[in-house]
Amino acid sequence: MSAEPQDTGAPQSRLPVFDVNMCPEDMEKMVKNAERASHFLKAISHEGRLMILCHLASGEKSVTELEDLLSARQAAVSQQLTRLRLEGLVKPRRDGKAIYYSLTDERPRQIIEVVYDLFCREPDAQE
Repeated sequence: MSAEPQDTGAPQSRLPVFDVNMCPEDMEKMVKNAERASHFLKAISHEGRLMILCHLASGEKSVTELEDLLSARQAAVSQQLTRLRLEGLVKPRRDGKAIYYSLTDERPRQIIEVVYDLFCREPDAQE
């Protein structure tokens, strides 16, 4: 008869277990992934950039729309959009004189959803 794992009540982690026995290739891959993740997190760590991503999570917006939504000057919005574009998080689309921005993929939206759940949805998190 085999022993069944005991439920400790702790949530299961989706993270792999890292230890000293990792092969050099896996360690190198982990370092590269950490670097990519660090750049991503730095890009979204600014309040203005985070707000832009929140607005773009619901769909494409023009620079003018973002200025209005953020109550910010065009220069400030453009500066933050440039950083997000350089990090590969947003992409521009020109339509006549207007420039529209959208998310490049699902990563920013997924992070925004987690941040929203942690800091906006929870009643205790708003205090």
